[in-house]
Formats: sequence, structure tokens, C-alpha cells
Amino acid sequence: MNSYKIATIPGDGTGPEVVREGLKVMAAAAQKFGFKYETINFDFGGERYLRTKEVLPASAVSDLKAFDAIFLGAIGHPDVKPGILEKGILLKLRFDLNQYINLRPVQLFDARFCPLKNKTPDDINFTVVRENSEGLYAGAGGQLFKDSPNEVAIQESINTRFGVERCVRYAYEYARKYSRRKQLTLCGKTNVLTFAFDLWQRTFDQVGKEYPDIKTDYAHVDAITMWMVKNPEWFDVIVTDNMFGDIITDLAAMIQGGMGIAAGGNINPDGVSMFEPIGGSAPKYTGKNIINPLAAIGAGALLLHEVGETAAATAIEKSIREVVTTKLADLAAGKMGFSTTEVGDLVVKHL
Repeated sequence: MNSYKIATIPGDGTGPEVVREGLKVMAAAAQKFGFKYETINFDFGGERYLRTKEVLPASAVSDLKAFDAIFLGAIGHPDVKPGILEKGILLKLRFDLNQYINLRPVQLFDARFCPLKNKTPDDINFTVVRENSEGLYAGAGGQLFKDSPNEVAIQESINTRFGVERCVRYAYEYARKYSRRKQLTLCGKTNVLTFAFDLWQRTFDQVGKEYPDIKTDYAHVDAITMWMVKNPEWFDVIVTDNMFGDIITDLAAMIQGGMGIAAGGNINPDGVSMFEPIGGSAPKYTGKNIINPLAAIGAGALLLHEVGETAAATAIEKSIREVVTTKLADLAAGKMGFSTTEVGDLVVKHL
């Protein structure tokens, strides 16, 4: 029987509530599909920072490397200045654990939940592969003469051939193994960001010669946002840089039914990966048992895919779809009609 060690970081706000439901479903899947796992909880987040003034302990990264995967709830506390937790926890873990891919499957489960007219689940079914460790998020730059009329702020986008190529290659491999139409789109801005996206385009073209079975195309990021609204059925797999990927995946979450459904993974193919719901900590709903846990449950399914429990992951995804289409009729109006706990119970029931 396969056995896994999973680190849990419930985090802030409603994070612990959705992680609880994700683990509930994972436990049911483990029993049904014959694998075991143990979890160890880490209290990284706003409450810990306010108590200790330490964002992460020095041992955090080395401790987490001992696990098969990380299950994250949410990071963000109303009493902590924006950026402290996000940079100190999320970005640090992504960078130091070399989670250089952000993987965002985008799937519409029910046409009722899509804000676009006449779009069906067949139209909205694609994946965004986002470079996750370079670009504008690398933290290069600085400020001069802060708070003066002559203030200067510089934020540099760092793109290396090594970083771009491994992301592009992952996207080609993903398209070959999992995509519906064996199609890969490079999203960039070659007409203005001529240095960075010249590197991306050349790398994309050169690596593509090794994948003659994959159809390729290119679109500017602004065109991607237009077509994602007008013709989302055009897309199969999209690969892009860190900043553009951050932006277009939030748009993608809206057309698939909202942040309450969207899940993602921060992937190190050769190390420990971290999985999370896309939405934030939603502090105003903390403790009310009303937050939608489906994104966290879906993140648990992505985690199981990554560790090799494909049958269990597929069953969870099918159960989420069944619950969405048969039980959550009010979700289109922004209401679940069930508590957080009840939604988790429904997914377990339909496994």
C-alpha cells in the first residue's frame, strides 16, 4: 500500500475550513482506493506572524523538503500589511522549493455558472502553464528618493534561458500527455517587451521542433484576455511568464465559475509541490462555515495526481462535477445552499 507524507498549511481566514474539507475528501479517497497518508500541520500565516514577528522559521524550507506534497489553505491577514505574508511565505516557498511551474487547469463544470453567454463545459476546458520563479516576481529592482517628488521605482523582469526552457518544455510535455487537441499557445507581448519575449519566442520555437505532434501558435496577452471571453474554446494549453500567467488565470477562474471552484498547483517535477485553492483567505467569512470548499477539494485532487494516485484524483474530480451539476443550483447566483461542511460531505458521498 502506497503511503505519503503531506504537509498542511491551513493559513489564514477561511483557509483552515477549506483544508479541513479537502482532507475529509482525501481520507475517503484513501480508504476507497487503498493508499495511506499522514499529515503534519504547520502554523505559517498571519496569526503566527503577529505572535512571533517571524514570517517563516529558518528551518521551514528544509522541513518541507521531507514531504511528498504540501496542501495550502490561504495566506492573507487583515492585520498584516499586504506583501509581508505573500512574499515571506508564498513566494519564498515557491522559489526556495524550486516550484517553477504554476499549473492551472480551467474547466467549466456547469454552463449555469459561466458569466459568458452560450458557453458550455466543452468550450471552457484548457490549462495554463505559468512560469513560477522568475519574471517580475523575482524581486529584482529597487527604490530611490522614496516619498520625495523625485522618487524612482524600478522593477525588473528576470528571464533566463534555463528558466524559460524548462517551463516551455514542461508545457510541451503536458500538452503531449494530457491535452485534448495537442495544441500549445505561447502568451506574451513580443511587440513591446522585445527582449524578454524574444527569448520566450525563440525558446518556444526551438523546443517545439522536438514535439512535431504538437500544434503551436502565439497570441499577445491582451488578445488572450479578449479571446478568453469571446472564444475560450480556442484554447487547449497556454504557456506564459509569471506576471501574465497571474493575470490571465484570475480571468480564467471567473469564466469557469469563480474562485470557489478554481484550484492550482505549484509544481517542482523533481521535488515537493504545493497545492492550493486560487481564492484568498476571505477573512470576513472566517468561522461561519459558509465558504465554498470545492477549490480546496480540487487542489487535493491535483495533489493526488502529482503523487501518482490518478484513480483517486479522477474520482474526486468526477464527484466535484456531480455535486456542482446536481446539488449546487444556487451557485450561479453566488449562493451555495449548503454549508462548507455539507459540501465536503456531498463530495464524499458521490465518490
